Amino acid sequence: MSTTTRSIAALAATTLVTACGLVGMTGSAQAAPAPERGVSSLADVLAADGHEYDSNWKDFDILDAAVTTVLGAKPDSPVAVLADGNVKLTAFAPTDRAFQRLASALTGSTPATEEETFNAIAGAAGVDIVETVLLYHVVPGKTLTAKKVLKADGAKLTTAQGGKITVKVSKKKVVTLVDADPDLRNPRVVAVDINKGNPQIAHAIDRVLLPIDV
Repeated sequence: MSTTTRSIAALAATTLVTACGLVGMTGSAQAAPAPERGVSSLADVLAADGHEYDSNWKDFDILDAAVTTVLGAKPDSPVAVLADGNVKLTAFAPTDRAFQRLASALTGSTPATEEETFNAIAGAAGVDIVETVLLYHVVPGKTLTAKKVLKADGAKLTTAQGGKITVKVSKKKVVTLVDADPDLRNPRVVAVDINKGNPQIAHAIDRVLLPIDV
């Protein structure tokens, strides 16, 4: 595995483009209550319980903070698509615990709180890299329900970052997503169909997808 500095430098060079674990694919989301069906965006889902950190590592407070930080610094970022509920997309949403695991891998120490976790990642990576990583979790133009994902074994999905992730489905219907990092454990889907009934849908994952080898 390369050093953190080399990894960050390589990730910074990644080109931006516009654009099942603890439970199987039948599991239920650990997020806030689902918004009204129609055109609710994933940004609405992330902000449903407020823009605050808590002690629940199964929800998406750090992801919400990452999206908010990127859009605050770069209002024209393609990450803004997450706030447009009319645009079809599928997002694989890392839980807070997933980000804690990434922070531990990047820094060599495990943050004790969600806020410390986000600060560790943002401090080590910077806004541009956080933006790149976020876009790597978004599959634009497709609303992939859990049923469709289960049928996508072996499929390579093109992300809004430009890279690809590969879907692997086990006999027990556990979904693993193979990213560009060959060393760290690949993320698994732990909750499904978040925001179902809207053009934008998400599935929770237990680790952060990485577009390069860190």
